[in-house]
Amino acid sequence: MHNLGGTEPFCRCHGTGCASRFTCNRELLVLLVECDVAIIGGGIVGLAAAWQLGRRYDCRVLVLEKESSVATHQSGRNSGVLHSGIYYRPGSNQAQTCLRGRRLMENFCRANHLPFELCGKVIIGSTPRELARLNTLHEWGRANGVQCQIIGQDALLEREPYAAGIRALLVRDAGIVDFRSVVQCLTSLSQEQGTEVLTNSYVHRAHVERQHIVLETDNLTVHARQVLNCAGLYADRVAKLLGQEPTIRVLPFRGEYYALLPRQYCRHLIYPAGDDRVPFLGVHATRLTDGRVLCGPSAVLALSREGYKRFTVAPGDILDTVLWPGSWHLARSLWRTGAREILQSLSKKYYLRVLQRLIPAVELSNLRPARSGVRAQAVKADGTMIRSMYVQESRRALSVLNASSPSATASLAIGETLARDLINRLRSD
Repeated sequence: MHNLGGTEPFCRCHGTGCASRFTCNRELLVLLVECDVAIIGGGIVGLAAAWQLGRRYDCRVLVLEKESSVATHQSGRNSGVLHSGIYYRPGSNQAQTCLRGRRLMENFCRANHLPFELCGKVIIGSTPRELARLNTLHEWGRANGVQCQIIGQDALLEREPYAAGIRALLVRDAGIVDFRSVVQCLTSLSQEQGTEVLTNSYVHRAHVERQHIVLETDNLTVHARQVLNCAGLYADRVAKLLGQEPTIRVLPFRGEYYALLPRQYCRHLIYPAGDDRVPFLGVHATRLTDGRVLCGPSAVLALSREGYKRFTVAPGDILDTVLWPGSWHLARSLWRTGAREILQSLSKKYYLRVLQRLIPAVELSNLRPARSGVRAQAVKADGTMIRSMYVQESRRALSVLNASSPSATASLAIGETLARDLINRLRSD
């Protein structure tokens, strides 16, 4: 167990040596905490890093989460799919991280009795372009060591009786997991190791000093030798607080889901071949660990970084998006794709048509509005959407500026790498 040091009254006006701190403005009196590593963000990547730090190294770790509970945003609002590693070029860091992360996640769920299942999935192709894509994915999957095979219509219907396609790629190593439960378990394990996980702790100010970074929340001042920024949808803004100059902007994409009833329409996971020009996999059908079936998500640029409802508007977020040149480059290069996604969002009938390419028997009456999520997508100034992990470094901070899919699947491997990097930085300090 590691106790955080320096827990004493601290006056933001006069410091720890304030002789009049008990008569100062009470709003200036806070608790001062010292730690080796402060992690901003209580999502799956931040908690995975905290857990890996606590179990492997002797250091004081503090997690600061702005919401009232962990896994409030991306980590608790996703498809719940354990990815196999089939979508990534053989030998790439993304492929290796996904493969290792999937194995670690399987072992973690087994060891901690968390719901998961390697149920497998089918990726369906019907057009010449889609069939070519299946062949590419098959080659990549085999090269990455993923159990997969091309199957015909009869084998597809035997596995998914309501699915339609000329051929499909059966991926046996794909699965489902409850990532919110994973985060909650990581939180409990980290706390048992001595890590402090503080919710309702919004970091609104930071500055770098010679031996540490100072972080300020409403009632806490933190002196941290190293800071790990895992703030997800706000990672670029937190990076600026930490004195970094991000070369990307986080754009929020809302993904909308429908519940599919009856559940028999999807036994496992049914995916389209997808469009390799964008880092989104398209509308698919997913059976969750509790037996429910979700269809989605769409991918529409949101008007708020927490825009879970269609018309939730945050003027500051809109301004951030509009003023970023990459937003306009992206819109010009992918306007057709964007228009289709907007149409899917606005028209349930159009959404149904997209889903019927996979499951023709589904009708409007089978779809019920379900949850939505907002995905943080890092975009460069030239409009390039970053598809892999993107970490920006400064002397006392690491900022995870992009952790898109398969970051949930690979989170334990990502956390392992981040923990090792942080310890190396502490040792060389």
